[in-house]
This record gives sequence, structure tokens and C-alpha cells, in this order.
Amino acid sequence: MAESNETWLTQDAYDRLKAELDELSGPGRRDIAARIEAAREEGDLKENGGYHAAKDEQGKMEARIRDLDELLKHAVVSDAPESRGVVEVGTVITAEILGDREKFLLGSRELGEGSDLEVYSAESPLGSAILGLKIGDSTSYEAPNGKKIEVGIVAVDTYTG
Repeated sequence: MAESNETWLTQDAYDRLKAELDELSGPGRRDIAARIEAAREEGDLKENGGYHAAKDEQGKMEARIRDLDELLKHAVVSDAPESRGVVEVGTVITAEILGDREKFLLGSRELGEGSDLEVYSAESPLGSAILGLKIGDSTSYEAPNGKKIEVGIVAVDTYTG
């Protein structure tokens, strides 16, 4: 569905992330700049905890702005794909993993905000192992700890948000 640098998003997720970017890059930047300036006026910067905390927060905020900007620049906005019984980005998967039945969304973590569903990236070990499988298919993948994990696809449903 999407190329490797593209991220599929629903319109709601795109709008929510765009609003966050607008807030951070406008009022958020002005607020943190004012806090840094106020802390700077308190004197010696080596001993100024408020200044260092505000600078740290500014760094995290700027990193989030860069991440959001990149994500939105490469976003593919559309409705969730209609389930065809095949695991693809934007579908809800029910799988048997290590004997437990788990239900999760395959896609960007930003999609799952406000949802009870766990979200796995298509690039994760689990996501890449099951991408393209059909209901009833089984496979295994190597977890980050090196353990081999068996997974079977029980259901593939359309994501409704």
C-alpha cells in the first residue's frame, strides 16, 4: 500500500497530528522561548535548574516537531483498507502468538491514539513476518531477544478507528 518512507494515516489521525505540529511549532515554541528567557534572567546558568529543564524540554519539543513534520510530509491519507482476509497495513489482526490470542492494529503508532488496540509497525519483527499472510496462515519470527516466536493469523478485519 505505502512505500517504505510513506506512512498510512486516516484523515482523523492526520488532522490530529497536524494540529499538534501547529501547536508545537507556533505557541509551543513561543512559550518555551519565554520560559528560557525568564530563567536566563535569573542569573548564573550553571546553577539554574529551571533554565536547564526548559532547554531540555525545548530539545524534546524540537525533536517531536521534526518527527511530525517528516511523518506528515510522507503521509498517505485514506480510509482504512477494506479487509480481504490478507494482513496489510491498516488492518486489525487477531493472531495466536505463543498460545495467546492477541488483537492489534498493523500500522503507525499514531493511528492507535485514542484506541484500545495495541499497534505494531509493519517494519517491526512481528509486522514484517505477518505482512501478506492470509487467515489460517502461520509463520514464526525472531524477537529482539533472539527467541523464535510462532504466530498464526486468526482474523483480519477492517480498521474502523
